[in-house]
Amino acid sequence: MNLKKNKRKIFIAIIMSIFIISMIVYIFLRNSEVEALSKYGSRGDEVTQIQTKLKRWGYYNGNIDGIYGSQTQEAVRYFQRKNGLTVDGIAGPKTLAAMGITSSSSGSTSSSSNSSNVNLLARLIYGEARGEPYTGQVAVGAVVMNRVKSSSFPNSISGVIYQSGAFDAVRDGQINLAPDATAKKAAQDAINGWDPSYGAIYYFNPSTATNKWIWSRPMTVTIGRHRFCK
Repeated sequence: MNLKKNKRKIFIAIIMSIFIISMIVYIFLRNSEVEALSKYGSRGDEVTQIQTKLKRWGYYNGNIDGIYGSQTQEAVRYFQRKNGLTVDGIAGPKTLAAMGITSSSSGSTSSSSNSSNVNLLARLIYGEARGEPYTGQVAVGAVVMNRVKSSSFPNSISGVIYQSGAFDAVRDGQINLAPDATAKKAAQDAINGWDPSYGAIYYFNPSTATNKWIWSRPMTVTIGRHRFCK
């Protein structure tokens, strides 16, 4: 009888131990997940990256000090509002992806980063060039890629796209439209290196352009309604 009671006690002890360990693991993972987000009060390199990018794009006017204070929080909110993200002031995975920042603690892989770049570039292409010939859509994507390579522009796809005043689709919100399959394919082709723009870093519609400066740029090619130039 005592043997049965001892076995029962041992069994209960094992079950309780498993439960306690499971709870400890759960709490640890939850805390890790929270810490993976940059939010009010956070400090470090990721916050510095956030501040640097938002300042470059005109969302943030504070100091780049690596401290996630109220100014940084409001800048993140502003960025989220303008780009169709949940406006909570927290730089979570989706907000970081939109900024082109890969969190070292988020578990992101180069594959997921590439997927994020393709989607963002596709949104830009769809907003700027839907209805244009396929080659013209790839060329718009190529302009972004050429800017990434140029020392005169930000060195990431998101940095180029969100640079203040760079693209009408960002300014008028069309960047937030869901891209179609054609825009996604064009984005992938541009990222893979196809450049039908012949090295262009600008493009414009001659029928609607009012900026005299853009007309002075040397033309590389005209595709559909867009004139591409350097």
